[in-house]
This record gives sequence, C-alpha cells and structure tokens, in this order.
Amino acid sequence: MTLPAPVGLADPDYALDDNLTRPRGRVFLTGTQALVRLLCMQKQLDEANGLQTAGFVSGYRGSPLGAVDQELWRAKALLQERQIEFLPAINEELGATAVMGSQQVEANPTRKVAGVFAMWYGKGPGVDRAGDALKHGHVYGSSPHGGVLAILGDDHGCVSSSMPHQSEQALIAWGMPVLNPSNIQEYLEFGLYGWALSRFTGAWCGFKAISETVEGGAVVELPPMPAFVEPTDYTPPPDGLHNRWPDLPGLALEQRVAAKLAAVQAFARANPIDRLVVPAPGARIGIIGAGKAYLDLVEALERMELPLERLAELGVRLYKPGLTYPLEATRLASFAEGLDEILVVEEKGPVIEQQVKNLFYNLAPAQRPGVIGKTDREGAPLLSSLGELRPSRIAPVLARWLTECLGSRFPALDLHRFLPAFCAAELPPDGADGARRTPYFCSGCPHNTSTRVPEGSRALAGIGCHFMATWMQRDTYYLSQMGGEGVSWAATSRFVGEKHIFQNLGDGTFYHSGSLAIRQSVAAGANITYKILYNDAVAMTGGQPVDGTLSVPQILQQVTSEGVKKAVVVTDYPDNYAGVTLPEGVTVHHRSELDVIQRRLREIPGVTVLVYDQTCAAEKRRRRKKKAFPDPARRMVINPAVCEGCGDCSVQSNCLSILPLETELGRKRQIEQSSCNKDYSCVEGFCPSFVSVLGGTLRKPAGQKLSLADLERALEAFPLPTAPALATPFEILVAGVGGTGVVTVGALITMAAHLEGKGASTLDFMGFAQKGGAVLSHVRVASSPARLHQVRIDLRQADAVFACDLVVAAMPDGLAVIEHGHTRIVANEHEIPTADFTRDRDARVDREGLLARLGAAAGSENLLRLNAQDTASRVLGDPVGSNVLLMGYAWQQGLVPVGLAALMRAIELNGVAVDMNKRAFTLGRLLAADPTALERMAQPAQVIQFATPKSLEELVAFRVDWLTRYQDAAYAQRYAQAVAAVERRERELEGEGSRRQVSKAVARNLFKVMAYKDEYEVARLHADPAFRARIASQFDGDYKLGFHLAPPLLARKKPGSEVPAKLALGGWMMPVFGVLARFKGLRGTPLDPFGHTRERKGERALRDRYLAFVHELAAGLRADNKDAALRLAALPDQVRGYGHIKQAAMDRLEAQWPALLAQYRGEQVLELKRRA
Repeated sequence: MTLPAPVGLADPDYALDDNLTRPRGRVFLTGTQALVRLLCMQKQLDEANGLQTAGFVSGYRGSPLGAVDQELWRAKALLQERQIEFLPAINEELGATAVMGSQQVEANPTRKVAGVFAMWYGKGPGVDRAGDALKHGHVYGSSPHGGVLAILGDDHGCVSSSMPHQSEQALIAWGMPVLNPSNIQEYLEFGLYGWALSRFTGAWCGFKAISETVEGGAVVELPPMPAFVEPTDYTPPPDGLHNRWPDLPGLALEQRVAAKLAAVQAFARANPIDRLVVPAPGARIGIIGAGKAYLDLVEALERMELPLERLAELGVRLYKPGLTYPLEATRLASFAEGLDEILVVEEKGPVIEQQVKNLFYNLAPAQRPGVIGKTDREGAPLLSSLGELRPSRIAPVLARWLTECLGSRFPALDLHRFLPAFCAAELPPDGADGARRTPYFCSGCPHNTSTRVPEGSRALAGIGCHFMATWMQRDTYYLSQMGGEGVSWAATSRFVGEKHIFQNLGDGTFYHSGSLAIRQSVAAGANITYKILYNDAVAMTGGQPVDGTLSVPQILQQVTSEGVKKAVVVTDYPDNYAGVTLPEGVTVHHRSELDVIQRRLREIPGVTVLVYDQTCAAEKRRRRKKKAFPDPARRMVINPAVCEGCGDCSVQSNCLSILPLETELGRKRQIEQSSCNKDYSCVEGFCPSFVSVLGGTLRKPAGQKLSLADLERALEAFPLPTAPALATPFEILVAGVGGTGVVTVGALITMAAHLEGKGASTLDFMGFAQKGGAVLSHVRVASSPARLHQVRIDLRQADAVFACDLVVAAMPDGLAVIEHGHTRIVANEHEIPTADFTRDRDARVDREGLLARLGAAAGSENLLRLNAQDTASRVLGDPVGSNVLLMGYAWQQGLVPVGLAALMRAIELNGVAVDMNKRAFTLGRLLAADPTALERMAQPAQVIQFATPKSLEELVAFRVDWLTRYQDAAYAQRYAQAVAAVERRERELEGEGSRRQVSKAVARNLFKVMAYKDEYEVARLHADPAFRARIASQFDGDYKLGFHLAPPLLARKKPGSEVPAKLALGGWMMPVFGVLARFKGLRGTPLDPFGHTRERKGERALRDRYLAFVHELAAGLRADNKDAALRLAALPDQVRGYGHIKQAAMDRLEAQWPALLAQYRGEQVLELKRRA
C-alpha cells in the first residue's frame, strides 16, 4: 500500500528544532525544552522593547530537573546567538551565588549589556541546600533590567527522590514570591511574567516545576509576546528595591523584603495572572484551584458532567491563582464577595488555604466565608496533603460538598452516581508470581563490583546509582542527604561496638559536597573507609560530565593532604596508571584484589579512602557508539553444554546481561550480546563454560530481509482501521522496561497527533528506569490542546494498554488504569527476566500467570497477545524494534488515534533507525491484519538448541545417547535399566494412566549424577562441533577463541582466598581438548590423574548413593511414600557448578539426605510412634 502523502497533515513542514525557534503557532514541547525556549523568548522580548540584555543560567541537575543541562547543551548554538550563558554549577548553592552575581552586572560601570536576566534551577532538596544563597540573592535583589527566575523542581510523589518535597513553605519564609503553572503551556506565560515581576520588585521569583509538568511533553500554542504595565498605585522606598552596594546587615534588609512583597502585590494588581474562570454572579460557594491540582479539579468536574458552563448555571464560582504566594488580595476579595464557603484544591500543604484564611479571618461574620480544603468545617481531614492529588481523589470531596451546598436547590444533581467510576477497581491477586520490575545496576556497571563489602563489614549508602545496593543483599544501609555521607557514623560509632564501616560516595557527589563529609570524618577521628566510586560521569541523570575538572590523582592529592590515613586505587586497568604521579604511599590494585584491600583498610584506625576507578557502563556504551571510547575486540560466550546453571557467574558479576537459557538438560545461562558492556567480571565465576571470542564481529541474526515495500504490498488487501473517536481524550498507557524504547512509543504518538493538529500530552514515569526499572508512559490525545487537562491517566480511565513488558503492565500502577470491559490490552508475550535472576538462579517470570492477571483486569476478550520480541528478531534482525512493532499491531486494531501518514512522518522526525522503525510498525500492522502472513512470507530462523522432549521415552533416549558419548554404551544401558525399573514399579502402582512423575525425576537426576562434568567431559563438550557451530552462528570474520580454566595442577589461589584463580588459555586448547576427551576411559580408574580429588571422589560417591536409592525405589515405591520419593529423587538437581561451588552443594545434599531417606522409608514416623 502506498504511503499517504503528508500534504494532508495540519503541520507537514514541522521540524524538531521548531520547538525552540518557531515564532508563532503550535509546537510540541517537553517541560525542560519549555524552560530553554523561555530564555530565548525573554531575549526576544527585550530586543523588541529596545533593551540590550544577556541571559544567564546556573543550577544543579536532579530529577525532575535532571535533563535541564542536557537541553541547554543541545541548544548551545541557539543560546550563544542570543547571548545566553550557561554555567553548570558544582552544587545548588554555588549556582545560586553565581546567579546573584549576574544581578550585580547592571551596577558595574564596565558592563557590556543593560542587564542580565537569570535562571536558577534545582530539585527540591537543592532548594533546601541552597536556601542561604537563595535568600541572600533575593534580599539583595535583582537588577531593574535583569530579573531572576528560580525553578523549583518539586517531586511531590517521591518518584525519584529520597523523600517527597514541596518548596513553597521555604520561599514563603524568605518572602520570595511563587508562580505555579499548571501545564507546559503556562510555562511560557508564567516565565516571562516572573522576570517582569522580578525586574519591577527586585525580588527573585520562584517558579514551581513539578514532575508531572516539567518531565512531560505536550502540544503548546505559542502565546503572543506580553506587554507589562507598571503599577501606578505603588511607590517604592526612596532607596529602591534592587541590587545595590553598599548593602550592609541590618533592619533595612528586612524592611526591603516587606517592601518587595508590597511591590509584588502592586505588580499583580496591574498585571493579573490569576484567572476568574467562572464568575457566576450571585454564587454562594466557590472553588479555588491552582497549578496541576487545578487540572485535576477540572477533569473531575467534567467527568461528573459539570463543565464550566454548568458550574455557572449552578452558581459555583471558580478561581485559578497563578501567583500562589503572595496571593493578590483585591481580586481574591472580589472572588470571595458574597460567598458562604470556599473549597481550596491544592496539592501537598495548604499554601493557598492558609493565606485565604488569614486574608478573611477579620471580616465581619456576615462577610467572612468559610474556608475548607485540607480539613472540613469540623477540622476532619478532607483533601490530603500526603502524596499527589488525582481526579479520583478530588471527586468524592466534590460530590459530597456540592450535594450539601446545592442539593436543596438542585435535587436532581445526584453527583454520587458518578463516584463508582472514580474508585479503584479490585486488582486481580498476584497469584504465584508477584513479580516486580526492580531497577538494577546496568550490565557491566562498576557498582556491581565496587559496592561489595568483605564478610563481617557493613556499608552506608549515598545519593547516586549505587544506592540500589541497598536492595541487593550487600549489607548496605541507611541514607543521608547529598554531602552528608559517612558523617552519621562519626556519632553512631561512639555508642556501638562496631569498629568500622564503609561509605559509598560517587565522584559527582564528592565534587558537589562529599569532600566536606570526608573532612568532617577526619576531624571527628572516625574509623571509616570512603569508597569513592570514580565513574567519569553522572549516570543517575543521563551521563553528564562532572561539572569541573576531576581526576583520580586530584582526588587522591586532596584527601591525602587533608589527613586520611591511607589511600588506594582499585581499577579494572591498573596498567593505565603506569607513569602517573600519585601521592606518596598510594598503591594501585586490580579489582580482583578488592576484597583483600578492603580487609586491610578496615584494620587501619582513622579515615581511609579507596578510589574505585572504572567508567560508567552506560557512558561506555554512549561513547563507543561515537567511537570515543576503546571497544575491546573481545566478547564472552557461554558453552551451554558445559554450563551447570549454578549462578556463580551472576554472583560474581551481578550482571543483567546473563540470562536464563532453558535446555533439555535444565536451565543454563547465556550472555545477551546486545546489552553486554564488556566488563568481563562474569568470567570470575568458577566455571569452565566461559569462552572469549577474540576478533571478528557480532553477526546480526539472519532474520528475513523483508523490505518496507514487501510489507506494504502484503497489507494492500486489508482496510485501514477506523480511528478512535475523540469526543473525549483517548488515553494509552505504555508499560515497559527502561532503556528499551518505551518512551519512544509515546513520543511518536504525541508527535503524530501534533502533526495532525490534535492536542496531545505524554508523561513518563521513569524513576530508576534507566537502570532497567519500570517505565509507565501516560499518553493522552484529544481533538485539541484545550480538551486535555491533567497528564496522568487516572484510575480505570485507559482506553488501551500497550504491555511491552508483562511484569510492568501487571504491577499495581499498570492495573489501576484498566477498566474491565473497556480497556484493550496489547501484550508482548516475551518473557524478560527480572533482576531477581542475578540472585536466585531459579527465579522465573510466570508468563501465563501475568497474562491471566491482565485478562482478569480487562476481560479476556480485551487481551491481545503477540511475541513482539521474537518476531522483531526473526524478521527485522533486531529485537530493539519490538515496541514499535507492538504499536503497529495496536494501530491496526484501531487503538492509536492518529493517522498513518502522521505516524510515518513522526518516525522520520525522530531520526533514529528510520527504515527499521517503519518496517517494525508496518510488520506489527501486518500481524494484526493477517496473523498467518509471516508464515507464508518467511521461514522461522534456525536456533541451535536442545529440543524439548515430549515423553519419558524421548527424555531417556536423549540421555542414553549422551551417556554413550560420555563414557560408553554399557554405562548408558546401566542408566536406562535403572530408570526402566522405576517406571515399571510406578506403572504397577498407578496403572497405564500414570504420569510417571517419579520416573521422570529419576531420569533427569540419575543422568545428572552419572554424567558429572570432569576434565574429560569438559574437554569433549568444548571440542564438540556443535559448540563450534554455535559460535559460527553468532560471529563473523576472523576470530579466535580463548578459554578460562583452573587446571588442578596449574591454577594458583586468588588473592586472600582459597579459591583457585582461572587462567586464560588460547585457541591452542582445542586440539588439547580433543586429545583429553579420548582418555575418558581412565575416568574413575586408579590411573585417572584427576580422579583423586575430593570433588571427584564426592561425585562418584553421590552417583553410587543415588543409584542405590534408585534400586531401592524400584522395589519399595508406594503410594504413601511417593511424595518423599519425589523430594529425594529431585535432590541432586540442586548440586550444580564446579569446584568449591559444587562441593558446597554436595555438602548441603549430604546434610539433607539422611532425613529425607528416613522419611521415604517411614523410619521417622515409626520412631515418633515409639516415642508416643
């Protein structure tokens, strides 16, 4: 089918950089982009007014303002053209101090510009930290042609912060005005207003930027440039309100703050930013709503069939203040005139409510309205200050209050009938799965190793990615504010018996303020080791560089000069320090020595420092894509036949790129090459299955080379879907895993809606999503921007859910938006392992259980299923296209309210893998239109793996063949006869309909103990042509193999350990393996050179013991001991691994075997009877 021409789009010529440069009309803006555009607009406004000004921005990143610096860097050329300077600050208070300096320019006789308009930004805790600097700057004042906007990044819901935050109360204490925009549209209007207010009043102006606005995106109508009026009813004090010198301490400073607040009131009277939304003359009740809470309020009203026109008919007045501190008194008094009661709807604490009460408290009783909000008339809780408001939290309060106030005059109002739609649906039970998508360290992240502590020690957590160690069973606890790391121990240590503790400290935090904490610990004489995690990037917020120069030698020079007793460097590349000058006494060690080094440091009294030097894995990945970081020509693979599935590689590496591989011989492990960051710590697992592939290139999966044209031709016979009606906003929740393109789906849909002239918004809840955590993208599309209110999808309001990941979609936040019988779910059936697999080798994702939860929530008829990952891999050659493929499937089902031409244009504008994403989208459409089309057009890719058996006979036959190659036919027949004897006994007990559970358990586990992997077997499996074929299917070009083994006679011990260290051996081992495998006849004989170790003797003893049990089972299995027989028969499955790993497992089996055998024989029961 031919792609419709883009000329039908409402905005066919739109380009991505229009969001900052388009002079008028509509653009699509994120909240952070709006802040950048705001700077450009202020410059434009000044030029239009004949002012030659410059701009200045400084602050410190942190969610929800984590991407502000990145957007400023992207717009660097644009900002330079407009003489707008960006200074990334090393912390919030110094950024505020720099902004204060920008306001001193106007008084400098050498100034180059008339004034400097400035912006400071910081998340809520940064507002607290910078409080002294912000207060000083505000009191000293802005300049008449400058002005300061302080962006307050408040995380009301504690989505990505150490605690919930609301900044207004702090600014009120400083006498600083606060603007509270409700959406991105208002960012532009309110921002220009804030600078104008600041210029007139000399005040710094707070600008509230909560997560739901600044981290979202929306279609925005660009406002006309404003013209501000200078008040005529206000006279400033004789010495003015602005920055000046001298300005010495004293009462005058306090008086000036009071005068500034009076000036703010005057400016607001002359330039109103508050809105009387519903005047309703003669009204007796009124509602005040501000910021994001106002949009929640309007949404709740509309869903109860109370649009603004209906409010006017009912006599309900509605007021929306934009300046929420100080409230402009005259318009507020006019709003309240004649009202008996006012309901204040605001999120978090009662900022507006308290001001309203203070303003009206002294009125005569007949004129004084009642004011409710956080509490009702009797002081009982009403609209909670806790958490975040939603329409569903506001609606019950509205229904009750409006019914009480209006019910007598409008008896047919009956608002309570709407409330069931606002209530949370009963969630389906977790069932046996209860899986959660917990964020985790990236594959190859330095913290996987650096956050370990020696046995018997504990660590304290800090701000940064490394905080995630607290939920990884790493003896890491507690959290302080940024810059306080380790200081709590200076007090704790004085009252406890514990002698020492480790403290994790990121390099960004060290530069921000953490160096002061080390200095304090030195001064306190604390026994503590600071582990400074030098990762060369601020990974937590997107990989920004540390704001300044920071190197390991600089860190070491500083800490050693300030009194630390010992400093060391641990790194993955010690050779990099050859020739580097370090302070005297500093030593450099390989990361394999980390445990030994930490044990030494904890014995040294006083403060010690360990600098762990390894580049952030995510940053490595970014730089390698730009050819700006070394990319070793070495990849690791696992020979699944050698792998025992013991999990020690995950224990050593903690790496998410090690995935389960289900085979006929049980669960093994494999390395996901697409996510592997080449950390190589997995090789430290005590297992000979790891093989290095040196040289060559990773082969793309063969896939099917279906072009976009091929896919479009296959769709020609099918009609286009009917687009969803937009009488009300269409709401889509996209649920998936961070880093897999979930956010891209929402971005494409909203951009396509913008191109069609529709309204659209997106809000991405990511938290630690960049670390493989859950992502929930809320996408709302309406016929126009004016039809959209809040950005988050409320309870039971989703029209569609795109379950890119089953685990995330089935978590409570995903299920909460689903309405049974209405919401349609498009679910990707592919199982993405959770981080639990790194710690639990048997952890599984219950796919069918999760699908059942989703089906129960929406109705089974509303659950559509496809395996997007496997299809994308097979047809596109890359699983990264799976989410766009799923979107295409949903579009063909009529679940995406934008047209085909707009979506294709949005993919082009996105500019990333355009052809692949177009093919992925079209492929998804084809799957929805004709599920059998691919079977006709493409053959499944061949996968080299074991086939799943369908019967006991096939299970045994597979293992007989294996044991024949393992030893000989007689050995294999010994196995087959033992299993057959148990099967006969089980059939005698249960008849021909027997499920043969015990026989299957014996078949699997007897094979396991008979085919123990000694040196001969590992050699045979590595030399097996099937393994070489597997390598060839993954790699192209000229490559060599390397092996990682611990030969009994050659391997030395790891430093400080009794565990043998593995040796790296070259491809010359292949012929050696072939020769060694042929000596398998020596296995277990007196001539076996490997057979005399404790491990080999234990393996043979276990085999013989298990065989004896099987013979006993063949004669003694009964109905009353079957359960015990099953437990005992399956016990060897837990014996996995090699060397000390396997020995520990055999020791555990040895301890369990007697009791289980007694239960099977009934001996324990008889003994209890005798005792009775």
